[in-house]
Amino acid sequence: MPRLVRDRLTWVMYAQLALWVYFMYGFGPVAPILRDELHISRGLAGLHGTAFALGGVLGSLMMTTLTRRLGRARLIWIGLACISTAALGMYAAHHLALTLTFATLASVGSAFTVNAINTALTDHHGPAAPAAISEANAAAAAVGLVAPLVVGATYAAGWGWRSGLAVVVVPALAVAWYAWRTGVKPPEPAGFGRERVPHRPLPEAFWLALTSLFATGAIEICLTLWGSEVLREHAHVSAGVATAGVSALIAGMVVGRLVGGRLLLVFRPSRMLLVALGVCLAGFAVFWLATLPWLAMAGLALTGTGMGLHYPLGMSLALAHSDGQPDLAAARTSFAVGVAFGVAPFALGALADRVGPHPAFLLVPLFAVVSAAAIVRLDRITSVARSSGRPPAAAAPIPPARPPARTD
Repeated sequence: MPRLVRDRLTWVMYAQLALWVYFMYGFGPVAPILRDELHISRGLAGLHGTAFALGGVLGSLMMTTLTRRLGRARLIWIGLACISTAALGMYAAHHLALTLTFATLASVGSAFTVNAINTALTDHHGPAAPAAISEANAAAAAVGLVAPLVVGATYAAGWGWRSGLAVVVVPALAVAWYAWRTGVKPPEPAGFGRERVPHRPLPEAFWLALTSLFATGAIEICLTLWGSEVLREHAHVSAGVATAGVSALIAGMVVGRLVGGRLLLVFRPSRMLLVALGVCLAGFAVFWLATLPWLAMAGLALTGTGMGLHYPLGMSLALAHSDGQPDLAAARTSFAVGVAFGVAPFALGALADRVGPHPAFLLVPLFAVVSAAAIVRLDRITSVARSSGRPPAAAAPIPPARPPARTD
């Protein structure tokens, strides 16, 4: 059984990922405040979600070339510099064009940081990589729970929401100092420093994992943005309680990733993802059918427990089935998730305008079925290859089951 060794480099990458999640979840709740501050409509305020999606797509398009030329270590810090600049830039952003610009800049930085960390964790931890990626996202989601509280506290204290968001710069500098002081650096890709590296076509198994990531990304953004609306309309809760319902979803994600991280050291990622989809659907059924507030909130938390494993498992499968091209695969997955985040909320919103938010939410189980179908097909491909006595052609070369070299 693979063993997850959390050395200094691992903890540094966990912290780097958490810095982006702090910004993302800290900025989310300020949309209503921005709407009042800038005197804009809900539709214009919603463009910040589009800006996040656009930034992710732009970052993914640049990532492969930048990773080869600059390396993962520099790319991670460039990404965090973009996020920190966006957090500080919001102080001067008192116009919609500026807030959208800084939201896009932060998302571009997130594409660099998140994908470089995922590929570095994959190379660094080998067979234990799925557990490491799940644990990293659990830690980041836990920080995401704190971010709205800090931003809300600074706003209530009269310091403004921008102060709560800018707080992220302090730990970013602290993590940078620690990484410099200890000399920890992520492993660089095979093509690092070369002018040009030919890419092989990514195999079928990768595209199936990508399809699953697109579908589960759509689930996550729909529940995050529209879950509170369904709580208000169908479970008849107040606006304040409905907003808190999103915290129940995130708390469930933290639990799912923490528990899943341990189980992934024992069970195959593809099977675990199918189980996670099942848990998500069970929780969604409770949430969608419930008219009692406490029951709807419990369903939302259970949904989050399953949903929490969707991204780390989908990413792990995509990287493992990249035919030895994890950085190229990471760029493609970032593009797919960015598109899902940009398209799914508008599709659900357009349907909600016709039939109402509650019936429109049946898009969520449809996305889950698409993801499950892709993973079943992927699992069948790898099982056939395994039974024939040869590794799947899609699988990336993974080091033997050994702990990574310690840096402490």
